[in-house]
Amino acid sequence: MTSRTPADDGPARTFSIGGEFAVPRIGFGAMRLPAGPPAERDGAIAVARRAVALGVGLIDTAHLYGWGANEELLAEALHPYPDGLLVTTKVGVVRTEGPEGWAHDAGPSSLRVQVEHGLRRLRTERIGLLQLHRVDPKVPVAEQVGALHELRLEGKIGHIGLSEVTVEQLAEARRTAEIASVQNRYNLMDREYEPVLEACEAAGIAFLPWRPVAAATPGRAAELAAVAAELGATTPQLLLAWLLARSPVLVPIPGTASLAHLAQNVAAAGFRLSRAQLDRLEALAAPAEA
Repeated sequence: MTSRTPADDGPARTFSIGGEFAVPRIGFGAMRLPAGPPAERDGAIAVARRAVALGVGLIDTAHLYGWGANEELLAEALHPYPDGLLVTTKVGVVRTEGPEGWAHDAGPSSLRVQVEHGLRRLRTERIGLLQLHRVDPKVPVAEQVGALHELRLEGKIGHIGLSEVTVEQLAEARRTAEIASVQNRYNLMDREYEPVLEACEAAGIAFLPWRPVAAATPGRAAELAAVAAELGATTPQLLLAWLLARSPVLVPIPGTASLAHLAQNVAAAGFRLSRAQLDRLEALAAPAEA
């Protein structure tokens, strides 16, 4: 694993996605917001609105989240969208009757239909950042990204992102269109996509880690709690602060349906880890010797 030393004044507070959206580096993942009975829905709307009030500049949703219900919930909560807010959604998977409940579907004609539906549900004429939720193994990457590029040229998409991609897939996509973001699984305890992060750093591409707060074994959890206590932080706050220090292109998108947890997540941007604390966290993440 590479080791990065944070700047003396701490991690940058914002990152410019696609050169257009300068967003604070703690975003919000809306997947956990329920769109069910009125009481639950009212609570979810309150959380979305509070996120914006706390200064969140990027809210992440997807067609997959409730098959459009999550997008409609955000539109109900936040439309007309305030200046500076980037609501990003994802397409490329569709609902099925099979055991999985979903399937890849990122052919050009299907992507066009999915984007049109997303525009309608989000009540907008342009999706600032549209992400391919999964690369469809049945369709060449160039065709999938090319279809999104055409929609961008038409003004329906502002920027193109990818999710759960390899270094090779990212490189292939970039030969077809400019890529503004990658959304892969990444946290202190799970570095499978470290090479993708490094590729994003080299190209100035935003990396939106999903599942940013990692679970740890009991022994390691105790040490995480000890470091967090030194900071006066919770363990989730510590893990988010680590991500901000890890790389300047990381924009974590923790999700919650709790107003209290939301406030704690946003406040994580205010913590600064020392070099010694970063080294202790790296040691915790290192694989145990056989």
